[in-house]
Order: sequence, then C-alpha cells, then structure tokens
Amino acid sequence: MAFSLIFAFIVLAIAGGVAVSYVAGSAAVLAFIAAGYGNYLAIMPQRIFSQIDVFTFLSMPLFILAGELMTRGGVTRALIDLAMLMVGRLKGGLGYVNISASVFLAGVSGSAVADAAATTRTLVPAMVDRGYRTDFAAALTAASCVIGPIIPPSIVMIFYGALMNVSVAAMFAGGIVPGLLMALFLFGYNFWAAKREDHPGGAGVDLPPVGPTISRAAPALLVPIVIVGGIVFGVVTPTEAAALAVAITVILVVIYRMMDGKTPKEAFRHLMSDGSDAVDNAVMLTGSIFMILFAAAIFGYLIGIMQVPQAIAGMVSTLNLSATGYFLIASLVMFAAGMVMDVTMALVLMVPVLIPAAITAGADPVHVGVVSCLNLTLGLISPPFGGILMVVSAASRVPYLRLSLTILPFLLVQVALLVLLILVPELTLALPRLVGLIQ
Repeated sequence: MAFSLIFAFIVLAIAGGVAVSYVAGSAAVLAFIAAGYGNYLAIMPQRIFSQIDVFTFLSMPLFILAGELMTRGGVTRALIDLAMLMVGRLKGGLGYVNISASVFLAGVSGSAVADAAATTRTLVPAMVDRGYRTDFAAALTAASCVIGPIIPPSIVMIFYGALMNVSVAAMFAGGIVPGLLMALFLFGYNFWAAKREDHPGGAGVDLPPVGPTISRAAPALLVPIVIVGGIVFGVVTPTEAAALAVAITVILVVIYRMMDGKTPKEAFRHLMSDGSDAVDNAVMLTGSIFMILFAAAIFGYLIGIMQVPQAIAGMVSTLNLSATGYFLIASLVMFAAGMVMDVTMALVLMVPVLIPAAITAGADPVHVGVVSCLNLTLGLISPPFGGILMVVSAASRVPYLRLSLTILPFLLVQVALLVLLILVPELTLALPRLVGLIQ
C-alpha cells in the first residue's frame, strides 16, 4: 500500500510540473521510510558524496559546454552544409542530409535534445520549402537525433559507465557501430519513403560550393577524431578528452568568426558573448543532472540494502533464463519506462535493478551498457512523453499528437535495430575487442 502511494506521488508530481530531480529524491526518501529503513538515512549525506565523487563525472559538464559552444559558434551550420554536399542530390536528398547531419553532430555534441534543437530550426523549414510534408520532416529530424547519444562522445554513456563501473572508453568504442547502423536503417526507411511520396531530388538541387564547404567543415570534424581516437586508443581519459574538446572548440569558434570576415578582436568579442550564454546553459543542465545523481545515490543505497538485484538474479537462475532471454525481458521493461520517464531518471531507477542480473547470467557489461543506453534514449521519441518530440514539436510547430503518430514507423525501424543488437552482441563488441579495450 505504501509503495502504491509513493508511485502515485511520483505520477502526480511529474504531471504537476515538479522537477524530476526533486521527485526522485523525495520518492527515494519516502521509500526508505516505507520499507522500514528510515534509520539508515542518518548516513545518507556520506553515501551521496561517495556516489558522486567520481572523476569521470567531471567530463559531463565539459562535454555539455563544448556542445553549447559549437552550436553557437557556427559548427552546426558547417556540418549540415557538408552533409548537403555529400548526399543532397539523391532522391529524398534532404532526408539523407538530415540523418547525416545527426551523425556528424553526434561526434561533437553527445546530446540528443541539443541536436534536435539545432537541426529542427535549420532543416525542417528547408525540407518543407522543397516539398516535404511538415510532419514527415519533423519526425525524421526527431528520429535521427537519437543517433547523438550513441555515437561518442555520449553523456548518457558517461553517466552509465560511472553508475555501473563500466569502462567509458569501451562503451564509446562499442557505440560507434550501433550508431552507424541506426543511420543506415534510417537511410533505408528514407529511401522507401522518398519512392512512396515522390520526394524531390536530382541534378537540379542546388549544392553549397565544394571548396568553402569542405574547408569550413574540416576543422569541426577534427573534434570527434581527437576525442574518440584519444579515448579509444588510451591517449587521454574521458575527462581529459572533454577538457580538450572545450579547448579545441574555443579555438574553432574564433576561427569560424574570422572566416566570416570578423577581425580577431571582433571574433574574440563574439566568443565572450557566446561563451557566457554557453556557460549559463551548461551550468543549468549540469546542476539538474547532479541533482538526479543525488537521488540516484539514495535509491541505489536502498535497493542494495533490500538486495533487489540479488533477488532478480535468483529469479533468473530459477527460471533457467539465458542471458539473452533475460536481457530481452529487461529491455522491454526499460523501453516501457523510457516512454514515461526522463532518460536519466529511467537510467537511475531501472539499470541498477535490472542489469546486474543480466551480467550475472553471462551478458557482457559493455554490450549491455551500450544497448541499454540506446533503449532508454529511444524513449525520447516515444509517445506519450518523448523529450525530443516536445522540442521538435515546439520548434517546427507541428502538433504534438500529429508528430507522435508520424514518428511511429521510424520508431519501429529503430526498435528492430535494438532487437538485432540484443541478439547479436558482436555488432557492439567487435570494435572494442579490436582495439583491445575488452577481451
């Protein structure tokens, strides 16, 4: 009865607009009391501090700051132009541009919502002007933004790695192939949709000039190469790579301003203005993430005391489930949770409870981690509370219900990929194993 009331409290609080971090923290404390472990709350401050005193967490605000600076500094526009140059003249070309831009942005941002905000304002109007349906353009934009947290750097993977003590470098390497496969699957659906709806394309499409486009995009493409290459090959840690990303981005913003005809002094003045806004947004987002981490520490302590993961592992053993069979069931539960929860909140509540049993049953921690991050990220485009759907709906002015219906075929394609990744672990593990990050 008590836990039913706590669940009702969570639903009503979120529906009433209370911040997720406050809801999670309050619910965790109430759960302690309801379970009869209220006396353990006395040492909770120490537990919270030990949970967040992880060096890897320092990379999150730095990657967020780098992404904010890139969005404001002209990097996004340069990468979109490069995608247009590469695939713009194919039938349904702007659809391919949309997906390709998300792949490029994934290597510099790491945030699906940030990618959605950047690409919706630029690509959806361009697609509509060329004859695409507004809801199709918005749905494709939302679906392709899920690539962002899968191709490194990934804020979600950093969070998962620190929470579950899994190598972030190995997860970054493991996310590359699934991210590219997602782009390939979306290419396939866009190819079919272009034929069915007779989307524009061909030699008559205007392309950006080759030389200037490549010269503007080349510096931006160095960022993911340096970040991912440095982490995967052990040159830098994720935290050092995040600091390096910020330093490179600051230089890039100045270079892009000077390429636009600004003097060094004017470029530096723009950097100060853009940097101030970027720091404000990064601080706000980082603060909200760490508030959720506080709640995660409380919740994680409770499920540890109650030995919930051990009980689930015992159930798996009793039912004689294979690692793959159990992981399919756990993935279904996580997907359902992602439909109604924020990604970070779902990660905090679901992963510590469900994932240890999968690993105990024989699943690889890196494979489980990458697939779980993809699974929960799909919640961002899943009705009824998809965060990306809300951002894209507001930016494109497509009604939320209409967008939710239009995105369902895209979501079905991405769920098919999710199932494939669960059934074929080598798609995730081949690259980390190749570079020596796992055995």
